[in-house]
Amino acid sequence: MSILVNHDTRLLVQGITGKEGEFHTRAMLAYGTNVVAGVVPGRGGQKAIDGQIPIFNTVKEAVRATAANVAVIYVPAAFAPDAIREAAAGGIPLVVCITEGIPALDMVATYSFVQECGARLVGPNCPGLLTPGAAKVGIIPGNIATPGPVGVVSKSGTLTYEAVDALTRLGLGQSSIVGIGGDPIIGTSFIDVLALFQADPQTEAIVLIGEIGGDAEIQAANYIKAHVTKPVVSFIAGQTAPEGKRMGHAGAIISGGEGTAQEKIKALEAVGVRVAHVPTEIAQLVKEVLAAGVA
Repeated sequence: MSILVNHDTRLLVQGITGKEGEFHTRAMLAYGTNVVAGVVPGRGGQKAIDGQIPIFNTVKEAVRATAANVAVIYVPAAFAPDAIREAAAGGIPLVVCITEGIPALDMVATYSFVQECGARLVGPNCPGLLTPGAAKVGIIPGNIATPGPVGVVSKSGTLTYEAVDALTRLGLGQSSIVGIGGDPIIGTSFIDVLALFQADPQTEAIVLIGEIGGDAEIQAANYIKAHVTKPVVSFIAGQTAPEGKRMGHAGAIISGGEGTAQEKIKALEAVGVRVAHVPTEIAQLVKEVLAAGVA
């Protein structure tokens, strides 16, 4: 079992002929992901990646011809909202947007449109998804992951990689890895992914990596208290960040004294989550909670 992507994933790549799109498509193919189509307006009928992948002008055409069920977006920020909308309207149930730099105001209307279409959006400004041994959708390095019982959800791409690598080195494989992105407006929240991991029989423990800014981690803590019975280990980035200074992600800013690492850590610890002080502690804490067999 896994969440969101697996051996049944039939991937469509929007922007497959661009520098980023081509590079990461090759990596996804090398990992074993079933990439069935590319979409580049005006280049329909051509083929990408050394003639391996058919290109279509629109998502609708690609879905009709290939039964694609996941889309990943590697297009510039100016065009990404339209690409997200096209994927959702074209019948893709899971849309993953890697693109960073999309204005928050553009994402408000775009995410509303995605919801109206009944699709799920992961991102934008995220590293994507990886189910070890089954499917890689995005830019998470496949070589650091291995199949196992730990679900990982994170706002930070870099910290995701660090945590996954440490888990693997400690002999703790992962069920699925989900990078939700650090922008103020994103399509899939911590709560959404916690619910999926809670329902996944393979996932025995969950790693939640948050950061300063907003209240998503506090909402996650409340959800964990009410609905999650599996042990959760967390790390909150930005513990030394000064108020009013944006740190890395567009959403990582402490405003009016709210969104601090300290208040998030307090909320998580209050519901029984083990919180690492530094990223290098995450894997060891996961090992301990799995050994204990309790949250």
